[in-house]
Amino acid sequence: MDVKEILERRKAPVMEKVLEFIGDGEPAFLYEMMRDYPQRPAKGLRPALVMIATEAYGRDTSQSIITAAGLELFQNWVLIHDDIEDESDERRGKPCLHHLHGIPLAINAGDALHIKMWEALDRNSEIMGDEKDKAIKAKMAEMVTRVVEGQTMELSWVHNKEWDVSEEDYYTMIYKKTAWYTTIAPIQFGALIAGAGNLQAIHDFGDALGRAFQLQDDILNLTAGKKYGKEIAGDIYEGKRTLILIHLMKSCTKAEKKKVVAIMNKDRADKTKKEVEYVLGLMKERGSIDYAIGAAKGYADTATKLFPTLKLQDGPAAQELKALVDYIVEREF
Repeated sequence: MDVKEILERRKAPVMEKVLEFIGDGEPAFLYEMMRDYPQRPAKGLRPALVMIATEAYGRDTSQSIITAAGLELFQNWVLIHDDIEDESDERRGKPCLHHLHGIPLAINAGDALHIKMWEALDRNSEIMGDEKDKAIKAKMAEMVTRVVEGQTMELSWVHNKEWDVSEEDYYTMIYKKTAWYTTIAPIQFGALIAGAGNLQAIHDFGDALGRAFQLQDDILNLTAGKKYGKEIAGDIYEGKRTLILIHLMKSCTKAEKKKVVAIMNKDRADKTKKEVEYVLGLMKERGSIDYAIGAAKGYADTATKLFPTLKLQDGPAAQELKALVDYIVEREF
């Protein structure tokens, strides 16, 4: 199946709804900023998973478009804040919002999108009743909480210059920060809307798939170049404790480790291109990127094995979901 076609077809009605929810108002400049990230080129994977899962569990997507739009609003306000917290330069091939308008205005635009997310979800009661509406809001709150917990872990490691981060710590962080809002919650939203009760199986499947997704993201950050749509080697500039870096710290010499720590402990603005290239070259030389590739494949295999436990209804939607699973772990950017 053509994954690009699936994503474009699923994204179109969701983005229309997102822009409807954002609307217009005064000051107009605020609403222009709110529309910026949603209108930039993006795959729309997470809302697509909501729509597809709803169909795969036997319900028409007319009942899931509001939740899908709410999730996309979440994605965009979180990205605005994440870019500020990480001091990132680019998002989706363009300067980050805080570079265009300054940090205070960017934070404010993110806060406004957060408000719009809950306003959007309030409309669910009209189409699916109070019981499902409450279940969706509870799941959204759970998801946001997990993401904030994971983000706190990652930011604190850098802020506190912590170097005793283990692989288990890393996997806990990406489970909370990435797996919950990329794979677990979107599919669970679809199941809740359709009235399916397979949430634990979805959780386990989504956990494995989300880990594979983040590992692949870490790999692409260092290898995909401009196709990635983000800053090349941004994770090194930001000092992120990825599985790749954790492996490197175990694999390099004492002198190399000392140099890597000195570089990674520097503030982003103080790191030179030569220093970043040194760390990246060492990661390649010590097989750290290959190590992450192997881990990603392992979790992808686990997700593939768990796919039948989702107990989807046979049909095009189940085939689309399987195609997206393959895409998530095999994508090149």
